[in-house]
Amino acid sequence: MKRYLLFASHSYAYSIMRPIEREAWRRGDEVAWFLEDTCPDMLLPEEKRIPTIEEAIAWNPLAVIAPGNWIYPFLPGIKVEVFHGYPINKRAEKKDDHFTLRGWFDIYCTQGPSSTIPFLKLEQQKGYFKVYETGWPKADDTFNPNLPPEPKRQRPCILYGTTFSKGISSVWEMAPVIDRLASEKGWDWIITFHPKLMNDSELLSSYKALEQKHPNVSFRGTNVGPETFRQADALLCDSSSLIVEFLLTGKPAVTYRNTNPGPFLIDVQQLDEVGPALEKALSRPAELMRAIEEYANHHESHRDGRNSARVLDAIDDFAAHYQGKLKPKPLNLVRKLKLRWRLKYFKL
Repeated sequence: MKRYLLFASHSYAYSIMRPIEREAWRRGDEVAWFLEDTCPDMLLPEEKRIPTIEEAIAWNPLAVIAPGNWIYPFLPGIKVEVFHGYPINKRAEKKDDHFTLRGWFDIYCTQGPSSTIPFLKLEQQKGYFKVYETGWPKADDTFNPNLPPEPKRQRPCILYGTTFSKGISSVWEMAPVIDRLASEKGWDWIITFHPKLMNDSELLSSYKALEQKHPNVSFRGTNVGPETFRQADALLCDSSSLIVEFLLTGKPAVTYRNTNPGPFLIDVQQLDEVGPALEKALSRPAELMRAIEEYANHHESHRDGRNSARVLDAIDDFAAHYQGKLKPKPLNLVRKLKLRWRLKYFKL
């Protein structure tokens, strides 16, 4: 029996790594979670939590899997990066942070051409990790072949989701727009927040007030992904990586001042343009829908519901053919000391 430790720093980790957990269970393997203080405990009764770093080390997993960009290097096992989103360079910087190497991981599980091609180049340059194109585990719940058809809706439903970064997030401006459209249009609304916004009480109050004011508005808190996407006909967003996830469903997105707009989006620059843009999105113009399909394929190559299976297969392949045979990882002494200090763990 193999053991896998799922390393979670934020609540978004649950929807990304639970498909991996289910696949490991299906294979008869054992899974446990290690939650950082920044990640709320949302574990189900059947899920196992390892509460301390000492117990996690003693549990001795085959692999530690993380959707974030760091991990404790002194944990035993193969370190596996499965990412917390797709590479869209939402801050429009010269180098997308998605491809920043910090020297923690043995395996990078990429999603499609947009991530695989750059990481294969980095693999050749660095030589201390392997790249496997597995597809994103979270997408398994989008393309699960056993899902029932989406329920028919009497009215169009708009999902609002946002990034958290000031300067590119629409969250500080969009509440009055949703307030007006909820009154004027015959649409239902679902409002979700990035986990890093959930501690902003003033923002939360302004959006929860919309739910109290309008019977057609539902504030859901943190977006749980595919389950929410199935309930919506269009997305209103800004520059969040949530956009790619939603476009994978073959539905349109309207963005406000997106940092990397393209023909796959209906992007607007002014708040009074949001309503007409959503009207256009709901009509699903043929040219827009073709561009969405092309863009989605560029980011996510695998739509068979088996991405998590490929992640576990990649771990097996790495263990059989590459573990202990690659170049050593960077020393990262300062970063390693900071991580040990974070936990007050100084054992060798």
